[in-house]
Amino acid sequence: MPEGDTVWRAARALHDALSGAVLTRAELRVPRFATAELTGRRVRETTPRGKHLLTRLDGGLTLHTHLGMSGAWRLARAGGRPSGGPGHEIRVLLATEERVAAGFRLPVVELLRTAEEDTAVGHLGPDLLGPDWDASEATRRLLAEPARPIGEALLDQRNLAGVGNVYRAELCFMARLAPWTPVGEVPDVRRLVELAHRLLTVNRDRALRCTTGEPRRDRALWVYGRAGRPCRRCGGRVVVEQQGPADRLRPVYWCPRCQDAPVPGAGGGGY
Repeated sequence: MPEGDTVWRAARALHDALSGAVLTRAELRVPRFATAELTGRRVRETTPRGKHLLTRLDGGLTLHTHLGMSGAWRLARAGGRPSGGPGHEIRVLLATEERVAAGFRLPVVELLRTAEEDTAVGHLGPDLLGPDWDASEATRRLLAEPARPIGEALLDQRNLAGVGNVYRAELCFMARLAPWTPVGEVPDVRRLVELAHRLLTVNRDRALRCTTGEPRRDRALWVYGRAGRPCRRCGGRVVVEQQGPADRLRPVYWCPRCQDAPVPGAGGGGY
């Protein structure tokens, strides 16, 4: 699952490459929009909204895409082919006189009226990296379901937009909270929300995501992806469990010794 900082960087790259230029080729390789004619339209901008990308075109149209679990946008110079996978995985192809952008394995591709973007992204909570960021509103939304496990609540984009599986694990670890701690038992939800904002903000321009303060590939994260390895804080064993509704289970990495709950479902914790 991509994080908000990944999507922010993708939006900036697309914006820098395409904005202000006229499309010389445009293909939406999905049945619903396969016949859409966008060639000749000027690209106004690409902006992120949580984990969603909105590419706005002249004429009041917006191309809405989402990276899902494995999607990616790749760029090349005009005449080249972006590298990101085999050709049959390209769902969107946009070209100008100077650049080519290809969207690989995108699970969401739709064309909207710009005035109707809220039909696609209006449900999202405050965007951690957006101009609408509102820590108080994000806190209010999280606290609206006090019995919900904090690990699940952080991933719910309706509460705050931009936290993915990596930040979910790292935030819970840094706050010394078991991911199963009910939101209502988190000592200071506002502080956790502000920590999320700081982490995504400092990482949005980094090629290597870092939460530990040590920007080396083998030292950059506290617990994510480190199942079975020693906890960097206490030396205990980092474990991985599954969390979430049955149809949306995600692995969550955590240290039972540091995060105050010996088994999934136990509450408590603090920071």
